[in-house]
Amino acid sequence: MGQKINPVGMRIGSFLPWKSRWFVEGEKYKEFLMEDVRIRYALMDKLKLAGITSVEIERLPKSMVLNLTVSRPGVVIGRGGSGIEEVKKYVLGIIKNVRGELPKDLKIDLKVTEVKNPEISAHLVASRIAGELERRMPHRRVVSKATERVMAGGALGVKVVLGGRIGGAEISRVEKFQMGSVPTQTLRETIDYAQIPALLKRGYVGVKVWIHRKEE
Repeated sequence: MGQKINPVGMRIGSFLPWKSRWFVEGEKYKEFLMEDVRIRYALMDKLKLAGITSVEIERLPKSMVLNLTVSRPGVVIGRGGSGIEEVKKYVLGIIKNVRGELPKDLKIDLKVTEVKNPEISAHLVASRIAGELERRMPHRRVVSKATERVMAGGALGVKVVLGGRIGGAEISRVEKFQMGSVPTQTLRETIDYAQIPALLKRGYVGVKVWIHRKEE
């Protein structure tokens, strides 16, 4: 499991909940699946400034519940809740594009949850590393600062893997950095994982982050 399987996917069903929770039969399945994928990608891009880490989707007979986990909830909610209404309209637009028409009586509920400790969120750490690499900062300094910040935030361990033409090198390579313990084989341990590509001048560099958290 160590290098080949997504640590989050491996724990779903036993230790972690599914990111999409609904059931449907027949032709509707592929339609709902496509909707979920597009909604998730669109919201992760639109709410990047809010520090979004995950989008969970629940479907009920006449409503859809979106659980957004963000580090800055005020950016999503907006003044007097105006931001939430804007996000709802945006999601309805995506559904209309997928289905070709807007379903009648579809109600969208938005729940915004704040990230308790942004320093030990793998998605936020990977995004920060990718952003700094794109600004042409030295990769070793970027990763060492990030790992120190994660350990100071209370994590038990962190591992960062960069892959690609690091620093504009002619030949691509993989570099690994680790502090503390990251037991990828132990399913009962809480491992947060994220992977984000950084688009540099000479091509993409993949950023993978594993964070070993204390049990909540």
